[in-house]
Amino acid sequence: MSAPVPPRHQLLVGCSVVEVETGGVMAVAAVRILDGEIVDLGPELEVRERMRLAVARESVPRAGAGTGTAEALEAPVEVDLGGAHLLPGLLNMHTHFSLALPGTRGAEIAGFDAHALALYMADGARRTLMEGVTTVRCVAEKDHADFALRDAIAAGRAVGPRILTAGRALVCTGGHGHEGSDTLECDGAVGFRRGVRSQIKAGADLIKVMISGGIAGEHEQISTPQLHRDEMEAAISTAHAWGRKVTAHAGPASVIAEAVALGLDCVEHGYQLTPDVAAAMAAQGTALVPTLVVTRCGAFFDELGVPAWMQKRSLDAGPRHRESYEMALEAGVTVLLGSDMPPFWHFEGTSATVRELEYMAEFGLGPVKALAAATIEPARWLGVDTLVGSIAVGKRADLIAIDGDPTADVSALRSLRWVMADGVVVRDDAAGVSRG
Repeated sequence: MSAPVPPRHQLLVGCSVVEVETGGVMAVAAVRILDGEIVDLGPELEVRERMRLAVARESVPRAGAGTGTAEALEAPVEVDLGGAHLLPGLLNMHTHFSLALPGTRGAEIAGFDAHALALYMADGARRTLMEGVTTVRCVAEKDHADFALRDAIAAGRAVGPRILTAGRALVCTGGHGHEGSDTLECDGAVGFRRGVRSQIKAGADLIKVMISGGIAGEHEQISTPQLHRDEMEAAISTAHAWGRKVTAHAGPASVIAEAVALGLDCVEHGYQLTPDVAAAMAAQGTALVPTLVVTRCGAFFDELGVPAWMQKRSLDAGPRHRESYEMALEAGVTVLLGSDMPPFWHFEGTSATVRELEYMAEFGLGPVKALAAATIEPARWLGVDTLVGSIAVGKRADLIAIDGDPTADVSALRSLRWVMADGVVVRDDAAGVSRG
């Protein structure tokens, strides 16, 4: 059964619009949407008056019609959000729809054939969108299935968030994550140049490299350096030459410092930063996706049957991980929301995405900057801030509605009840609507 065709012209009312770039809230607001694009917003009475004039005067081309054929702009379908706070959809910058951690659940996922994997990832994408995450950055997925999923969602054949993806992450032989088909083993400068080009050839929007050990590698430590300087330089310079940014899985300060000096664009995790390295990141413009939740998620690991050695390494890293994050904030590093856990996973009473944002706010970022770290700042890093990341005229209508003011407390996001993606309402709890 095909999905219902959404109305071309919509007016959202009964809402307060959250301005994520300033932390302001526009009460008694309205947002007008035409063909999935925000065409007006402001105080409701003003938007209604401009809309009245537009309906009276405008005409728009009819889809598929010949040159010169037009039809009158019809009055919009009104959507009353019942006093909700309206925000741009969230962006999650560290996702793996094919994540297979050590343990019983991971072994099951690792055993999927291509068909089962595609369905599993599509289900995860759908569930992610239902949790208000309208854009994701995938940072290592199996068998290049992420490209097919990205394109299917863009074409309307699957339901899910906008996807920008790195394809397979690049690792040294035996390096972090080498066991799965979501990584590609490379060695030497030539090998890493070839690895970067292979992912770009496949369709990668960015490049991911593993430059140190991590939590999920049994025969390594978080502090284990895994790439030589010439390998890092080769990966970063080649990606940049092709117009792609580079993000790196990285734990120890010394390894991060070397990569930052070579022009690294983003650090994932950053478990063991120092003040000097954080300052270097800020000066270089290297962002941090801290993934704080991954060192605070014992219950999640229990659900997946993760072995004791990995649980201990993860939870033991928590205090130093928090200190590292606080150093980054003190230095002025741009921090971006990313959960590493599946974005949709229900954890401690909410989604992993929202729980990560709560940690980011609680550990020093505060609610207003945390909202920016979940919306406009990731959009800027990805280069899609003209399309998404804030509620503004000319941007796509990726929107979420919640009860409560998130500029006072990001936990208000736990009350999510309505999601719009590209002008299509995909979740409306009050109306019993869900494309999930």
